[in-house]
Amino acid sequence: MAGAPGGGSAPVRAAVVLPWERDGRTEAGRAAAARLAEAVGLAAGIGLVVVHQAVVPLRGRRPATLFGEGQVESLATIVAEEAVAVAVIDGPLSPVQQRNLERAWKCKVIDRTGLILDIFGERARTREGALQVELAHLEYQRSRLVRSWTHLERQRGGFGFLGGPGETQIEADRRLIGVRIARLRQALDEVRRTRALHRAARRRVPYPVVALVGYTNAGKSTLFNALTGAAVLAGDQLFATLDPTMRGLVLPSGRQAILSDTVGFISELPTELVAAFRATLEEVAEADVILHVSDAAHPEALVQRADVERVLDGMVGQGMLDADWRDRTLAVLNKVDLLDGSREAAAGRGATSATVAVSALTGEGLAALKAAIEARLAASMEETDYALKPEDGAGLAWLYRHGEVIARADAADAIHVRVRLSPAERARFEERDVSA
Repeated sequence: MAGAPGGGSAPVRAAVVLPWERDGRTEAGRAAAARLAEAVGLAAGIGLVVVHQAVVPLRGRRPATLFGEGQVESLATIVAEEAVAVAVIDGPLSPVQQRNLERAWKCKVIDRTGLILDIFGERARTREGALQVELAHLEYQRSRLVRSWTHLERQRGGFGFLGGPGETQIEADRRLIGVRIARLRQALDEVRRTRALHRAARRRVPYPVVALVGYTNAGKSTLFNALTGAAVLAGDQLFATLDPTMRGLVLPSGRQAILSDTVGFISELPTELVAAFRATLEEVAEADVILHVSDAAHPEALVQRADVERVLDGMVGQGMLDADWRDRTLAVLNKVDLLDGSREAAAGRGATSATVAVSALTGEGLAALKAAIEARLAASMEETDYALKPEDGAGLAWLYRHGEVIARADAADAIHVRVRLSPAERARFEERDVSA
């Protein structure tokens, strides 16, 4: 934990500072005020008490301190007057910049990546989540190991019978971190194999998988609970859900599906986290339908949607997601109950005829969303005619259970059915693998 308060200790006073480009907007295109508010929310999410927040204009990025000399001194005064223990810089800091700011301000300094890693460390509950967070944190720490801390410049003696000058402390730390990272990756590989077995088992059932994705705090967990009747933690806070959760979803036709709630996305998501959470994000990669949930009431709804799409496109580049993910995606505008005129106002948030506007809180639009999910699943299905022997009750039951029987005619020598099946289900049935 880079600066989160310890259990039972006094609240940690924090300052949140957003480095602001000259044009009045951050590089990601987010309005400075909204971005600062988000950073304050992130800091509050781990119990930091924000006593000062500011947007600081940058004329240029100083290699040593990021900010100009006068800005560093001005902020040092505020840090001292407000008794700030942690200064959060909502942007990337180099190790040298972090060290120099800590010296100038005499407090702990963390950047956006460090803050998000702290939040993930606080919220992860499952073994998988804990492994993913530790891996991300170590990857981040390893990038901080540069020759900028004096204690890392000491040398250790050689080991065993090996001669030579030995290794420096930084080399030893880097080696130990490398060993731990290798072990964590091996453990996560085992997790992925286990999840692959679970997915294989679901394919034998099989039920289609619907995955929820979206910007953090878009209301995914509330929507998940509303659709499935589950009781997943759904708080008005960033990253309320970190560990993947799956529940059954009953569609209008009675067909069963599996709904998966996943971790929320955020602008400038640390690359360490994208890689470390690969096992979790594989649920998105395997999904038959992806529900991209947006907060319709948020003033930056369109920008947040673009942020999520940017991360998903990045997953394509890393080989974690197929390039056709957009074809499997259904846009969902949540929290329309907070808008005046609901659907009319939602149109200003990017709603189209292909978008479903809902309120997970009031239930508005949920029936339409389920119908849209079923229609999207049906679009990938194929209609096929079969003639079954009258005694083939198991085959007939399988078709009813895994497909949509749209016509049936019983004759003395055969049962003729027209059924809608996914390509995978059709292949399995025609191989007569109906053991599930």
